[in-house]
Amino acid sequence: MDAVEELLTKIVCAGRQNKRVIIGVDGLSRSGKTTFVRKFASILSEKQIENMVFHLDDHIVGRSKRYNSGHEEWQEYYFLQWDVEWLKKSLLDNLIHQNEIELPFYDNKLDQHVYQKLQLTGKDVFIVEGIFLQREEWRPYFDFTVFIDCPRDIRFARERFQTQQNIEKFRNRYWKAEDYYMEKLRPVEKADLVIPYYELIN
Repeated sequence: MDAVEELLTKIVCAGRQNKRVIIGVDGLSRSGKTTFVRKFASILSEKQIENMVFHLDDHIVGRSKRYNSGHEEWQEYYFLQWDVEWLKKSLLDNLIHQNEIELPFYDNKLDQHVYQKLQLTGKDVFIVEGIFLQREEWRPYFDFTVFIDCPRDIRFARERFQTQQNIEKFRNRYWKAEDYYMEKLRPVEKADLVIPYYELIN
C-alpha cells in the first residue's frame, strides 16, 4: 500500500531524531483497524523497528459506568465507554515520558479489570488503535494518524447483525455515536492518511 510506505518513511525520519513515535489508527467499528494494525506491526518488525500495540477496547470502564446512566445510549458509548482523561494521562502521556506503565485490562466475562505492567524501554513505535481516537483530548499525542474508511453497509453486512434486536441496539447506541463523531470531529479530514477498506483486502 502506498499509504503504508509513506507512513514508514515518516517513522524512519522520526527515528533518526531518536524520538518515540506514536501512531493512532482510527476508524469506526468493524472497519478493519485491527487487521491493518496487525499487518503494519508485522512490517515494522520485519524492518527491525521495535513496536508495541495498544487496543483502546482493552481499557474500557466497567458496565456500571457505561450503562443505565440516565444519558442517551449513544452518549454512554461516546462519552462514558472510556475514561477519556485517565487514558490521556495514564496511557498517552506516559508513552512519551515513561519506560514502564501499568494499565487495567478489561475482562468482559467477569466485568473486572486486571492490571498489567508493561515495559516500554527499547520500543521505537507505539501503535494505538481504537474508535473515536481523534478526540480533542487525545489527538495531540499522535505523531501520525491513520483513518480506515469503510462504509457502514459493508461493516455491518454480516449475518449475525441482521436480527431486529441487534439492528436497534446498533442504531441507538453505536451508530448515533459514530455519526456524532464524524460530524463534529471530522476525522477523515484531519487524519494524516486515509486508507479505504478495499486496500486492506487486496
